[in-house]
Amino acid sequence: MIGDLALIEAAAREVGTEARRLKAQGLTVWSKDGGSPVTNADIAVDSLLKAMLGEARPDYGWLSEETADDPARLAKSRLFVVDPIDGTVAFFKEKPWWSVSIAVVEDGRPVAGVVHAPDLAETFVATLGGGAFLNGQPIRASDSGAVEGCRMLGDAPMFRHPAWREPWPPMTIETRNSIAYRMCLVADGRFDAALALSGKSEWDLAAADLICGEAGAVSTDHKGSAFAYNRINPRVPSLIGAAPALHPLILDRVRHIDLPN
Repeated sequence: MIGDLALIEAAAREVGTEARRLKAQGLTVWSKDGGSPVTNADIAVDSLLKAMLGEARPDYGWLSEETADDPARLAKSRLFVVDPIDGTVAFFKEKPWWSVSIAVVEDGRPVAGVVHAPDLAETFVATLGGGAFLNGQPIRASDSGAVEGCRMLGDAPMFRHPAWREPWPPMTIETRNSIAYRMCLVADGRFDAALALSGKSEWDLAAADLICGEAGAVSTDHKGSAFAYNRINPRVPSLIGAAPALHPLILDRVRHIDLPN
């Protein structure tokens, strides 16, 4: 039987191709409850993945951004945690920073993960204890150990806000729409850290969290708590993903903040 990583990588590649095909045909875009955008491709990719992966692993649970949550997943020791198109705004605005994110979670932790960015021809994969790879080559987080001068993925105006206890030093700040892809850019060392002080969901994080960890990066919320998966409420308040020497320095600057999920 094909292994979990091979299964989800093949699935991510297949639906990535389908998403691009649907985009080329012309997308329908609307707003979900809460205001976030969704397209017909998000829904189609979700349905395709659920059918493909459910047929291959009928005993696994399912948690996806575009599927109504079924509490039956809580009784499953293994489940798929999926964001069919992470970075929907980039996807429909013809920017390349969107990805297909699929993780296999076992007993609350990711054990296999893939983040596939079709428009960039980049596929990140990892298994627990097996290392992290980009297009078949091993990747490693940077050795950055200073906030000043680091390469940061985040919202530039947030860092300039006057309410910080200590002003942030000069940094190279950029953003990418897909949270999963941002984390992978930290995992492979192109960026040193990613910071988001807003609520995220398990499907944003699960695959990339594993990829970061296997590449030596550290991923937590802004209080320093590691992420756990297949919880009743799949929301977390924030994200810090960073090189190992940089993570505690960022944590010191933000852990005093109280945020809702």
